[in-house]
Amino acid sequence: MTMMEDVGADQRKQLPNYLLDAAGISIERMPMLNVIFDRMAASCTDSLQPMAGTPCYFSVNGITNDRVGDIIKDYEGNAVAAVLYAEQWDSRVIIMLDRDFVFTMVEAMFGSDGAEPPLDVERTFSNIELKLVQALFERFAKALQTAFAGTSNVTFRVERVETAMASLAIGRGGNMSICANIMLQALFRGGQMFLIVPHSALNPLRQKLAHVVVSEGGANDPRWREQMESEVQRTEVTLSAVLDEKMVTLDDVVKFHVGQVIELEATPRTLARLESNNQVLFWCQIGQLDGYYAMQVADPVDQKREFVDDILSR
Repeated sequence: MTMMEDVGADQRKQLPNYLLDAAGISIERMPMLNVIFDRMAASCTDSLQPMAGTPCYFSVNGITNDRVGDIIKDYEGNAVAAVLYAEQWDSRVIIMLDRDFVFTMVEAMFGSDGAEPPLDVERTFSNIELKLVQALFERFAKALQTAFAGTSNVTFRVERVETAMASLAIGRGGNMSICANIMLQALFRGGQMFLIVPHSALNPLRQKLAHVVVSEGGANDPRWREQMESEVQRTEVTLSAVLDEKMVTLDDVVKFHVGQVIELEATPRTLARLESNNQVLFWCQIGQLDGYYAMQVADPVDQKREFVDDILSR
């Protein structure tokens, strides 16, 4: 009799979890989701600020519970989406950008001032637009990863980019998902981003999502700040100077021999790129000082221009 009572007590303790699994995720019972998606919107704003010629603002317009198929069915031919793989969850999420979002970002990234009316035409996305979107998806994946930090140690990798919504299979079309609608505002127009996370990925995080956890904003410790600044300033970094680059075939490399001269298009007046960790920092002039080669900083790097050139070179 005692053993039966113990079994019944254990079942009663597990009953709330069984009910939650059956009912899915209630947004009202997961307030941390609002914090996470707000963090992602803020991170997107900060990430694109140096790249766009005009301010781009992201804000959460709403969070809903919907079926994956119902969310994407109205955007066939009018959106582009990325499937992100979360290895720690062994699950996939979707980021979908509508046509207005894509066109607005293209104009913002390539220097439009918003004087021209927004593009209102149904056509397939161009190669340049898709390259830009690919770069944006990679940044949005990092923003989502940052937003979940502290709640889940998860990384998101862009697995594929699709323009055909029917190809966005991350499970059954009837599976329930959380859908965050994030609005873009730029150039007096905007667009919509949809972040779709299946319930199956969030179910293990229910307990953490049920409580809002924010970073503590206590008073700054001057000694800690001074020590942090001192340590950062003493951090060693590796600088690389790149005068020129030359594309060759593998067949040419195989034929290299000792004493061969490889001609570059650079001249003594050519500015060299000063890089650190594959990040271009400055354009420099090459010279000599006390018998050594030296670099004199000439101009800072235009991060926006470098971002656009990287997209066009893909």
